[in-house]
Amino acid sequence: MADFRCDQAAGLRRLLTPRALRVVSFASGAAGVGKTTVVANTAVALARQGLEVLVVDENAPSDLGAFFGLKATGDLLQVINRQRELESVLFSPLPGLSILPAGEAAQQLGRLSERQKKGLRESLHALVPDVILIDATLARDQGFSPWGLAAGEVVMVVSASGEAITEAYALIKKISLAFSRRRFRILVNRVRQPEEGRRIFANLKTVAAKSGVAHLEYSGVVPLDTALEQVGRLVAPVVDLLPDAPAARALSAFASALPHWPGIEGEPAGGVEQFLEHLLNFVGRQKAGSGKRFLSCGLC
Repeated sequence: MADFRCDQAAGLRRLLTPRALRVVSFASGAAGVGKTTVVANTAVALARQGLEVLVVDENAPSDLGAFFGLKATGDLLQVINRQRELESVLFSPLPGLSILPAGEAAQQLGRLSERQKKGLRESLHALVPDVILIDATLARDQGFSPWGLAAGEVVMVVSASGEAITEAYALIKKISLAFSRRRFRILVNRVRQPEEGRRIFANLKTVAAKSGVAHLEYSGVVPLDTALEQVGRLVAPVVDLLPDAPAARALSAFASALPHWPGIEGEPAGGVEQFLEHLLNFVGRQKAGSGKRFLSCGLC
């Protein structure tokens, strides 16, 4: 069980040292590229930096729970429907990190009633994370979820295979054309040499720029590393168990840079409450534009 509730001491600390909430969504064009592994290790590395991290897991059943050897016992949708308390659905693998299973909620987000929207606001408004990471599901008819689109940053995780690169570009193009989102970060995973990852990024950036689809930014590479297989069998993050492994160093460097990425014009300021309003407003615009070209999410 996890508890992000803001007690007096925590509230005082945040008042004295305020941080803007950072919301980052992780996506991939195909399964099997290591996206959830990237999310899990990034979350752990951020928590080890002293940040409060909330991961919204859109996968059902919870991929992240399995990564830590834990089983989700509920879903955010049950909280929204007032069937469960938030504390009984959240789980925490380590101090500073909480995971919110939201696979069912992600599928229903565009169809929430006003009562359910109120339940969403009331259940999450008191959370006080520094960072929200969204492990976006591939199982979306429209290619991407409102959670991901409302995030300030979208990191596209790409592996070195030709199919993964093609599918990643196809998803970028789909999101760009359907939702007018023009900016993505690229993290190239499982590369044999750093130069290979930089070459993959350069090719993607050139194609996206020539077609006018999107502006892509380089966020680094994660090497192909047998250490990931070793810790996978132990059900633990590589950044904790084998911190000197090449993949662990790369993921830790990525996590260290993430809180310092420049802000985006139009990114909602404030905390969880403001993000939720932005999310629900976006969902409302998405419904209003059903059957037409979707409106810009305001972050592109």
